[in-house]
Amino acid sequence: MNSRSLARALLASVALAASIVLAGCDTDQVSLATNAKANQPVPPKLVAAMAEKDMDLNSPILIRLFKQEAELEIWKQTRSGRFALLKTYPICRWSGDLGPKVREGDRQAPEGFYSINPSQMNPQSAYYLSFNTGFPNAFDKALGRTGSQLMVHGDCSSRGCYAMTDEQIAEIYSLGRESFFGGQKAFQFQAYPFRMTPVNMAKHRNNPNMAFWKMIKEGYDHFEVTRQEPKVDFCEKKYVFDAAKAPDAKRDPVFDASAKCPAYVIPEEIASAVREKQERDEAEYNKLVAKNIPVARLNTGIDGGMNKIFAAKIPEGSTGLSEGAEGNTLQMLAMAKAPGTIPGTVNPPKPNLEPVASAAQEEPVVAVSAPATNTRVASAAAPEKSGGFFSNLGRKMGFGTADTTATTPPPQATASVTPSPAAAAPSTASKLKAAVTKLMPGHDKSKDAPAVAAKPAEPAKPAETKVAATRPALKPSVGNGDATSGGGQLAGAAPVVSSNSFDSRFSAVK
Repeated sequence: MNSRSLARALLASVALAASIVLAGCDTDQVSLATNAKANQPVPPKLVAAMAEKDMDLNSPILIRLFKQEAELEIWKQTRSGRFALLKTYPICRWSGDLGPKVREGDRQAPEGFYSINPSQMNPQSAYYLSFNTGFPNAFDKALGRTGSQLMVHGDCSSRGCYAMTDEQIAEIYSLGRESFFGGQKAFQFQAYPFRMTPVNMAKHRNNPNMAFWKMIKEGYDHFEVTRQEPKVDFCEKKYVFDAAKAPDAKRDPVFDASAKCPAYVIPEEIASAVREKQERDEAEYNKLVAKNIPVARLNTGIDGGMNKIFAAKIPEGSTGLSEGAEGNTLQMLAMAKAPGTIPGTVNPPKPNLEPVASAAQEEPVVAVSAPATNTRVASAAAPEKSGGFFSNLGRKMGFGTADTTATTPPPQATASVTPSPAAAAPSTASKLKAAVTKLMPGHDKSKDAPAVAAKPAEPAKPAETKVAATRPALKPSVGNGDATSGGGQLAGAAPVVSSNSFDSRFSAVK
């Protein structure tokens, strides 16, 4: 038994001694074997759930993540060789919009298929613990997409990452660590805008990213029908899933993300099962469109999302672009125990209450159908935006969205004595308010005359900074996280800041 423990410690040291120095969400490297946070055991409740589901502690894992639902799923391989859902974690905060990351600084959290090896696990993160998603992968690079140090980490604070609570990331980290101890060389990380159901595809049918989403849905479908980690390759600037050597080929196909696809086949048992699922999905999709299911509105300035369990715990909290809750549901969630510590510095997404503008939005990267294939080819990225020194400083101080692709609300202008007709034109909301006011009993019409000049706008008072209480080095396991049952190496990740630096703390000022 002692020799086994020693072997585990040596394995930990060797597996992570070559870890690179990570930035953005992380600081200096520390060996996993000597880091107490990174060596917290898997909670007994999760170990018991594994036993019930016929899983070994050291069996391989797979992670799926969904922005709109603000959920992260841990799947684990059973003794049958298939993956089963072990646990679903609500996401505390994610940044940007629905859609893939395109360029450095766009504040987007990545979407697609990535591979996580031991060197991407960072036990010395400034955000408790973290792992690097591996963005950009070969597909992203082929499209010229840029970005670095995109993480899944703790502290519930995100600037292009996926942020959990410290207690959650401690559990997730321990599960990844144990899979490496069991011999898994890398686990797959699948990031989606939403669950790829016919309903969600129909609701987002007018989104410019739809062709890209259909392409990654291929991999989603492969996993759904096989419950096996899909093999991921890239060619002709597109994803290819579960490609195998053609019957008459003498060697395995060699893939290059920017080159022409080699000859390959998809095993018939997988191809036929995927085809049947896609036919069912397409039929359901067509029924929904025929019924004119409402189309989801495009982002009008909201930066990212938050799971409703966390939004319910924060004064004036909002789920942003994630699925929300209303009325009694939100009140019930406010009474429930949160899955981890929510820092006092948390900056929830701010809802945009203005009418949705009909103006054309900047078009993101869009994938187009490749001829005679089931996958799609993506086009070039959208043009880059930039901001001035003071606007960037203001965004860092929390007054607006920092470095984001989401539309930033224009600054409040000071009215002049002779305003222009465009500036004096009332908004739709103000017209509606005036009409309602005139119909109210006892309304004095003499006060309806327009003012000669608008009153200069008063500067907004800065929001009070809330500082999180100092947390202990180790976190207990998530209290209410009952296990739920369910039904290629790539590279890459926002700049390194220490946990007590100006950038890391003041970027979360409310």
